[in-house]
Amino acid sequence: MKPIIEIKNISKKYNITHQRGGYIALRDVLMGIIKSPFSFLKTKARQVVGFEKKEEFWALKDISFNVNRGEVVGIIGANGAGKSTLLKILSQITPPTEGEIILRGRVGSLLEVGTGFHPELTGRENIFLNGAILGMKKREIAKKFDEIVEFAGIGKFLDTPVKYYSSGMYVRLAFSVAAHMEPDILIIDEVLAVGDAEFQKKCLGKMSEITKKEGRTILFVSHNLEAIRKMCSHCILLDKGKIAFKGNTEDTLAVYDKSDMKLGINKGGNRKNPSRRGSGTLSFTDIKILDSDDNERNIFNVNETVKFKMSYVVFEEMRGLHANVCLFSSKTRELLTDMRHEIKSGTLTKNETGTTIVEVKLTAIRPGQYSLYFWLGDEAATKQGTPVNYDIVDGMTKPLIIEAKNEEEKNSIGSFSLPSKII
Repeated sequence: MKPIIEIKNISKKYNITHQRGGYIALRDVLMGIIKSPFSFLKTKARQVVGFEKKEEFWALKDISFNVNRGEVVGIIGANGAGKSTLLKILSQITPPTEGEIILRGRVGSLLEVGTGFHPELTGRENIFLNGAILGMKKREIAKKFDEIVEFAGIGKFLDTPVKYYSSGMYVRLAFSVAAHMEPDILIIDEVLAVGDAEFQKKCLGKMSEITKKEGRTILFVSHNLEAIRKMCSHCILLDKGKIAFKGNTEDTLAVYDKSDMKLGINKGGNRKNPSRRGSGTLSFTDIKILDSDDNERNIFNVNETVKFKMSYVVFEEMRGLHANVCLFSSKTRELLTDMRHEIKSGTLTKNETGTTIVEVKLTAIRPGQYSLYFWLGDEAATKQGTPVNYDIVDGMTKPLIIEAKNEEEKNSIGSFSLPSKII
């Protein structure tokens, strides 16, 4: 039997253009014309015509692998390794620059929160819309409708436009639609991190059911290595757009664990030599963990408030600024959050510095020790798979230790979500 997915030497190239001269305000244009019209226009013409720096960026390079029918294959790697780009190519959202893809079956994708949803339509209308996109007839969708609604748990919001849904509601409905519409190939990116712990568990159970009982194929991208271990028989490890390793799950995770690729594994809080990855366009300059009284400490009780104070510098002009704080359980290696939030809009100028505080209430979070990694990036960073200006750092702080005061707090199994407040 032929593989349900054949990937033959695919590569994806982006052409990035860097405009010299930066942003020019209208006021500056008018003043330049008034003071010295010929000189000003000559200067601007040189900037517009032929004075651009162009750069080739290969998000993927020479990727080849096969997936058999009924397999669950995990795709892991650091942020920027090419995971989301690969899934977008497989979902036929973007074409490869080179290579060939053969898909022998209907593909259902869950790549980003709200993918395939029309914000003005209700939950009910979007269910039928997504089913139609997958090539299903109206009566087929209607047959699955009640199961989808029940699984998503959005019954009372069914006739509400989805633009009013929370990110968690979006994900619940999107996953339920994708899982129940019976695609031959289900492609899932790291969106389940948005949902709560209970729903994540429910999703993993559904994924296991559709592969074992129904023989469907799943490609699963996740930073939750425990979920990868439970779900996947094989894994592919990506690093800088290339396959670093592929094989059975345990072997692949062992390679990943020993490499420098893994995010969020704190090596003892060495602030002098943190692990860092980025484009060089901007950089964290300092990160502190504070309590509600602005005292620096790293040990907190369940339900306390913690502040992450992040200072940064911008080396080149960029637009918009987003931040992310991720926690990895040192015991289970579970990723508790991977959500990016805007901390500044508009244009950031060269050599601009700033400080932001993300304040979080540790509600219903499991006691234990958590490694931290911090992410800072530009406006384009909200679109996964797009080349972005970013800085990622771990090892800049001590691990976050959460303690319980009573038995109820000890048994807490809730999830962590950012932010409660941005200051």
